[in-house]
Parts: sequence; structure tokens; C-alpha cells
Amino acid sequence: MDLIVERPEGLYCPPGDFYIDPWRPVDRAVITHAHGDHARVGNAHYLAAEPSASVLRARLGTDITLQTLPYGAAIEHHGVRLSLHPAGHVLGSAQVRLEHGGRVWVASGDYFVSGPGDVNTTCTPFEPVRCDCFITESTFGLPVYRWSPQREVFADIDAWWRANAAAGRASLLMGYSFGKAQRILAGVDASIGPIVVHGAVETLNRAYRAAGVALPPTLHLDDIADKSILRQALVVAPPSVLGSAWARRFGEQSDAFASGWMQLRGARRRRGIDRGFVLSDHADWPGLQRAIAATGAERVIVTHGYEAVMVRWLTEQGLQASAFRTEYDDERHDAPEAVE
Repeated sequence: MDLIVERPEGLYCPPGDFYIDPWRPVDRAVITHAHGDHARVGNAHYLAAEPSASVLRARLGTDITLQTLPYGAAIEHHGVRLSLHPAGHVLGSAQVRLEHGGRVWVASGDYFVSGPGDVNTTCTPFEPVRCDCFITESTFGLPVYRWSPQREVFADIDAWWRANAAAGRASLLMGYSFGKAQRILAGVDASIGPIVVHGAVETLNRAYRAAGVALPPTLHLDDIADKSILRQALVVAPPSVLGSAWARRFGEQSDAFASGWMQLRGARRRRGIDRGFVLSDHADWPGLQRAIAATGAERVIVTHGYEAVMVRWLTEQGLQASAFRTEYDDERHDAPEAVE
């Protein structure tokens, strides 16, 4: 019997009688992270990594029945030994390790693998977990997706912000409010000017700060008396603000997206934005390869993204590969077409 199978409600562990990131309400749900396509309302019981508690309660309600585990700690449920391990994606993101009947399966959820010299200071880095079967995402599972070193991306963002500030125009940088926004805040040079954030971003900032993640001071638009400072400001907001009345309050501005999708020039052109910065919280093509190899798994199951391409590549490497059809939709959250 496979340790994880597909069901209409989501990915199901038959011997343990629980689901991982179900998309329909179930009795017991193990949650890899708090993005809306993986953590949904309506489940009777939730289990997640300890650092994700504040974000899950902020998004799903303070009254949810939530049990948390420190990274690496294990519990046993119906004979299945379960532990959670860092995925490096966002605050509290985790891979789910299941051990039963002498077999080990790992469901990765979403994950980010740092390149040489890169450190994502906003969450615990990805930890390879040895297993027999690895369930991997493939959001950016095409050879074209190869991330530049993080320090180079932030140097470009800082240069864009400085040039705008010198010209007296605000710098509106859009990215998903959970994970991407905090990574931006932690990586930019806060000495360039004031940083203003959208309310959706500030809600998550509070959870990150409570978890001990260092973020620079941020301002809320309505609390700024001297609006002249906005001409030197970096404004971090979700993609839904593009063209909105809220964004127009900043006056003259340059706008940009931070996303892995900016690797393709057409994505920036379709939205008519000034700049696109390639910054993702998902593994790129080489990162996916490194992560899969590090597990030592002989069987790999591919989920959301470019499943067919990844399955073909894995098969060519001599691995047993297949795909699960899921309802995860990271493109909806991270792509420039996203709406919050």
C-alpha cells in the first residue's frame, strides 16, 4: 500500500487516516504551510510546524483546533511516524516525513533551495530528508527557470529604488503579501528611504516579527503626516494594488513586480509595468534537481507546475516517476496576474 494516495479531498495517507494540504474539508489535515492553496478553512483538526502557528491563526481564524510540532520532532498516529522538516519556502513551511512498515515517504509541499552564497533570512532553510519516495512540487520545473544570486537581485532593487528617490518618485514593488513581501523587506537597503507597506503585508509582518525574524521599520500610509516623504519611499504591496486608488495616492511612481515569473520578459510586458525582478520562494530548475537527488529517493511523484516535463526528466535519470493531480495553484498567488 502506498503511504500517500489521491482522493477527491486531497492527498491522503491510508494507514494514518489523515490528509496533507487537503482542498476540501476533512477531519485531520497536516498543513505544509499557510498559503491559501495549501491551508484552507473547514478542517476539524490541523497539524503544522510550530513556526507557522501565528500565520495559520491569522488566516484561518484564532479558534481553529491546531496542534504544532517543532521541526524534527515526531509523533505516531495509527502506526505512522510523522515529523515535519524545514522547506525554506515561507515562515513555518514544512516537508512531511511519513514512516510506516519500513518505508519512508516525504511530501515536500512548496520549497526553496538556496543557491551558493544565498541565505533567506526570513525562514528556516530547506533540509533534505532521505526517503524512498519523494513528492515534489514543480512550479518552476523548466530549464529556463534559473535564479540569479539573491545578492544581485537585491542590488538591482536597491539601484532602482535609489534612482526613483533621486527623481522624486515613489517605488511601488509588488509581491505576494506572505513570504515574498517579507523577503523583500529583509533584503533591501533600508537606509535609502522610508518603507511603506500595504495593510495585508503588515498583518504578516507582525507574525514574522513575533517569530523573531528581523525586518526593517515599516510605515502605514494613513499614519504618515508628511506625504512629501513618499517621493523617496519604497512601497511594498500585493499585486492587486496595481492601478488601484490606493496606489494612486503615492503620486508619481515607478512600479515593479518581484516574482519568479519575471524570468520571462513577456510576463512583464503583458502587465505594462516598469520593472520585473526575478525573485522566487520556489526552487528553480537546478534547485529542484539538487533537492530530489539529496533525498536519495528511487520513486518521485510530481505535483503542481510543469509535471510532464519533470516526470520525463526524472524517468530519463532512471527514477520511477509519476504525477499527482492536485488543486494547488501557486501561479494564482505569485504570478503578476494575481489578485488578493
